[in-house]
Amino acid sequence: MLKLTYTEGSFYLECLTLSLEEWVTQRVILSMRVGQPLHFEPSTASFLLPVDLPGVERLKAEVQRNDSEIIALSICDAEDLEVILRGSWLSDSSENKVGVFVTTMSYRTEFFLQKLWLEAQVCASFVNE
Repeated sequence: MLKLTYTEGSFYLECLTLSLEEWVTQRVILSMRVGQPLHFEPSTASFLLPVDLPGVERLKAEVQRNDSEIIALSICDAEDLEVILRGSWLSDSSENKVGVFVTTMSYRTEFFLQKLWLEAQVCASFVNE
């Protein structure tokens, strides 16, 4: 399962070994125990990867082969590739832009996507220094 945690100014992507159902069940139980509302809805999420990042071509092939109903790739401009995911959005209200997006696809694609995202973060930190 891929989990994208959105905060006020950024997001973090991680690959979890729990199934989507197990993770959602845990979140529902936690929300009930602490008395926090939980809004859950089908949604999409997207983020950018550099088009020249090593492995992007392999990601394109993997998506076509296994997960095209869950993930789409779109060239934004000469520098960026948009990764669009279908899944579910969880937050404490329907208007909240802070929350968690979860989706599930083949483990290979999830792991590879996380690897590319982490490499993009490293590249971005070098550019900013």
